Amino acid sequence: MALIILLVVIVAVVIWYVATYNGLINLKTHADESWSQIDVQLQRRNDLIPNLLATVKGYSKYEKKTLEEVTQLRQQIVNLPAGDHQKLMEVSDKLSGALNSLYAVAENYPDLKASAEYSKLMEELSNTENKIAYSRQLYNSVVANFNAKIQNFPANLVAKKHHFTALDYLQVPQEAKAAPQVSFDDLD
Repeated sequence: MALIILLVVIVAVVIWYVATYNGLINLKTHADESWSQIDVQLQRRNDLIPNLLATVKGYSKYEKKTLEEVTQLRQQIVNLPAGDHQKLMEVSDKLSGALNSLYAVAENYPDLKASAEYSKLMEELSNTENKIAYSRQLYNSVVANFNAKIQNFPANLVAKKHHFTALDYLQVPQEAKAAPQVSFDDLD
C-alpha cells in the first residue's frame, strides 16, 4: 500500500514539474512573441517614414533639422542590434518625438494638410503609433506575468533549475517624457 502511495506522489510531482516547466516555456514564448509584435510595428513605421518625408518635402520648404532628425533616428533604428530592446525603445521614443514635431510643423501648410497622400500617411502612422503603444503595454504585461511566475513558490524551484531569469520591462527614458519643442522660427 505504501508503495502505491509513493508511486502516486511521485507521478503527481512529475506531472506538476512538467506542467510548471511547460507553463514557464509558454510564458517565455509569449514574451518573445509580444516583443516580435513591437518589432513588426517599428518596421512598419520605418517603412512609412520615407514616404511621409517625401510628401512633406514636396509641399513645403521648412526646417531641414526636423527632416534630418527623423531620417537619422530612422536609420539608427535600422542599424541597432536585434537583441537590444531597451536601446531600440529609446531611439523609437526619440523618433516618435521627432515625428510629433514634423506633424506640428506640417500644420502650417494647408495644402499639405489637404493632400490625400499626406492624410493617408498620417493616418497610417497614427495607427502604427497606437499599435506600438499597445504592443509595448502587452509586452510589459506578459513580462510581469513571467517574472511573477518565476518568483512564486514552488515554480521558482523549476525556474531556478532551468535558468529562467527575469525579463526587463520596457522603460520610457526621461527625455522621451518631455513635450517636444517645436519652433517655427526657421521656416522659409
